[in-house]
Amino acid sequence: MKRTMMCGEVRAEDVGRTVVLQGWVHSVRDHGGLIFVDLRDRAGLVQVIVNPTTAAEAFEAASGLHDEYVVEVHGKVERRPAGSENPRVGTGEIEVHADRIEVLNPSLPLPFPVAEDVPVDERLRLQYRYLDLRRPRLTRNVVMRHRVFKYIRDFMDAAGFVEIETPILANPTPEGARDFLVPSRLHPGCFYALPQSPQQYKQLSMVAGMDRYFQIARCFRDEDLRANRAVEFTQLDLEMSFVEPEDVFAVCEELFTGLTETLTDKRVLTKPWPRITWQTAMDRYGSDKPDLRYELSIVDVSDIAGATDFQVFRGAVESGGVVRGLRVPGAAGFTRRQIDELSELAKVAGARGLAWAALTDGEPRSSFGRFLTEGQQSALWSRLEAGPGDLVLLVADAVSVVRASLGRLRAELARRLELASNKDVAWAFVTEFPWFERDEVSGRLTFMHHPFTMPYEEDLPLLDTDTLRVRAKAYDIVANGEEHASGSIRVHRADIQNKLFELLGYSPERIESNFGHILNAFRYGAPPHGGIAPGLDRIVAMLVDEDNIREVIPFPKNQSAQDLMMGAPGPVQADQLEELYIRLVEPAPVSS
Repeated sequence: MKRTMMCGEVRAEDVGRTVVLQGWVHSVRDHGGLIFVDLRDRAGLVQVIVNPTTAAEAFEAASGLHDEYVVEVHGKVERRPAGSENPRVGTGEIEVHADRIEVLNPSLPLPFPVAEDVPVDERLRLQYRYLDLRRPRLTRNVVMRHRVFKYIRDFMDAAGFVEIETPILANPTPEGARDFLVPSRLHPGCFYALPQSPQQYKQLSMVAGMDRYFQIARCFRDEDLRANRAVEFTQLDLEMSFVEPEDVFAVCEELFTGLTETLTDKRVLTKPWPRITWQTAMDRYGSDKPDLRYELSIVDVSDIAGATDFQVFRGAVESGGVVRGLRVPGAAGFTRRQIDELSELAKVAGARGLAWAALTDGEPRSSFGRFLTEGQQSALWSRLEAGPGDLVLLVADAVSVVRASLGRLRAELARRLELASNKDVAWAFVTEFPWFERDEVSGRLTFMHHPFTMPYEEDLPLLDTDTLRVRAKAYDIVANGEEHASGSIRVHRADIQNKLFELLGYSPERIESNFGHILNAFRYGAPPHGGIAPGLDRIVAMLVDEDNIREVIPFPKNQSAQDLMMGAPGPVQADQLEELYIRLVEPAPVSS
């Protein structure tokens, strides 16, 4: 290679050395006869100086440079004059005095600035993703993604895991989202499915005796997108034989604590990580992915509130609901407008209203105080541990509504009061999820995690009597208000797995067609096993303080699942469809 080193690697110890650098023109500045060029590559920036009196040809070449030209620079490394150092960059002590500059490739005028971190419409950024990735923020994110993946691979290898690739062309499995289907030319009328996760393959690897499997796996789900979802994403998939949940937890805690502390300057807030049951998380924080960087606990006051003359409270409790509240420290000074905004937020989450009280040294400002005796108010403040200067918020409704609304308020209040620091990572495990829940549309039983999750042994009799009380040996990893991993101890017995499929309403024909292979494998000495699948896009985004996972995926789809750079999805030629025995049917017009 002509290049002797990367631009961002030049240091003070290279002073006096002649170097050859290649990269992109980050900026060009003419300072009274001298031309200053910031030259950039993936490693960073270096300042190049071109002097017409010592390098006339180089100066002429530099005079025609524009942003993002690809150039080669020959020159000598010199120390910057005293007082002109730039401590913000690694090359800030030196500069390169060019004696030759060659343009390797010019650039068209840019659709948006690359050198400046300015807001750019996302559609434009994704259309020109190769330019977007040159920007320092995106470069940093992609490099961090690489370092996270390398750390994981090194850790898993040292922990005795074997990396096993599993097929991308697989069969459809129920995992909570629509499958992407791939038609088969060789088998007309038949389809593969892209894997929502390698769930069955990793379990079959345990049946095969691999004992500890892992894979950095690409997964595909045809679902509506949000900031933390993508139709194709990457997860760390791992599975272990002869384990209980705590064995899986031990691996994950060591891995992600070490990863966080080694690759970032963030602090793991609590070690060892807290273990919180799903029930506790929902009741105390109103979410199964609680942000534990701050407390703001939800407290049940149904017994106190239900005994008052306030019909909103009494009626909710008498109809089987609950009254729960939040104490917001130091927020008694919230204006009525601010409280009304919180009330509207609670209503968006399903609540019919929000009761509130601002505690002061005198009589509290309150939306319900006149309905309560002094003793009832005192008992309420005591239960909520509220005192002068605090704001109290209460919701009375069905349990699910109260959880959702207070959980939403808890997160919003933390944002407004700046209670959480991005320098902290509050890792935790959420455990003991319900196995079954009711589908909101059909009312049928469905699974909360996936159908391959083992129920707690003591709950197996409930499969025949009270299915909604059955707990799953399922667990999540959460941090800073996001779910980052989902896992479970798996079913390894064919009789239990078949029973669970039947409870979900699957016909014998469907069970045999979709799952006959794994049920049969379980009859050949399948060991007890379990695993987890951390979502690496979300984890990398958290580590680099990005709110949207598209900022850490090199070539993402947009929120409509389109690749604006490549033009996918798009139409295909008619002869390709004929080969696949596919005929397109125009969608019916939508009636007004």
